[in-house]
Amino acid sequence: MTFADPFLIALGAPPTGTAPSPWLQLIPFVLILGIFYFVMILPMRKRQQKVQEFQGSLKVGDKVITSGGIFGAITKVSDNSVQLQIANNVRIEVSRPAIVGYQGQEPVVPEGNQQ
Repeated sequence: MTFADPFLIALGAPPTGTAPSPWLQLIPFVLILGIFYFVMILPMRKRQQKVQEFQGSLKVGDKVITSGGIFGAITKVSDNSVQLQIANNVRIEVSRPAIVGYQGQEPVVPEGNQQ
């Protein structure tokens, strides 16, 4: 028995020469996965849900801005795209995910948080 053994035993460490329980070795991995879930995955899911709700609620007449910085008013809405009028007699077709927010308001997902 070495000098450090009584201190290790007092701290709850197993005596030298015995292997710790395999379940005890899994605790750090479970903690890391739990932290990863709450720090990365959960906020990403909430952000994605918020974006999908915004894009699903687009309607004719909304004044929006695209991810490329184009301002326009929605004139036609389809399943995968939106038609914007950006000037008199000038209309463009953009995909729904290109719409990032309403004119004069903050983007639905702040620029630093986009995937």
